[in-house]
Amino acid sequence: MAKEIIEGVNPTRMELLQIRKRRALAVKGHQLLSEKRDALVSSFFDLIKKRKEKRKRVEEVLMNAYKSLILAEMVMGEENLRKIADKIKLERNVNISSKNIMGVSIPEFEIEEVDMPEYSVFSTFSEFDETVKKGEEAIKEIIELAEIEGSVQMLGREIEKTKRRVNALEYIFIPRLLATISYIERQLEEREREDFFRRKRIKALLERHED
Repeated sequence: MAKEIIEGVNPTRMELLQIRKRRALAVKGHQLLSEKRDALVSSFFDLIKKRKEKRKRVEEVLMNAYKSLILAEMVMGEENLRKIADKIKLERNVNISSKNIMGVSIPEFEIEEVDMPEYSVFSTFSEFDETVKKGEEAIKEIIELAEIEGSVQMLGREIEKTKRRVNALEYIFIPRLLATISYIERQLEEREREDFFRRKRIKALLERHED
């Protein structure tokens, strides 16, 4: 099956030079995109490993916070625990920025530090203080996990987009340019052969006329 050529191409030497330049640029672009794809994939798998570790860490801190909460509830009583907990409820703001990986903007999350409301140490127990501390730790770990999850999604989409561009160059655009180059070269060779035989016939006619 013949490969497709670029539509509307003129089989001239000038066109041949232009197509060859386009092919060189396409090959260079393919190389750069392939390198970008490989770098993105490497970063992607680093993040996947990091995400696995962070998920495990989040599960640990959440479990520790939950155990600490149960212990505080046993010591203080559920109603008393709820009353004190209601007094220290806080709204948290998360600042969102970004960083660049191989031209891809990925999110960075940072939770704002806030002063904890004061409450009487005489109305609580150390178990409650430990629960608050572990809850704070869990929130920070969850925010860090959310940042990694967002980065994984962003990189995954960019990898797919880059792969499509690499494949388009490798399997469609560059082969089409090569087919077009071959087509123009065949046309030019055919013209040269025709010109050669035409000149040869003209020369033969002139020689017979001279005789």
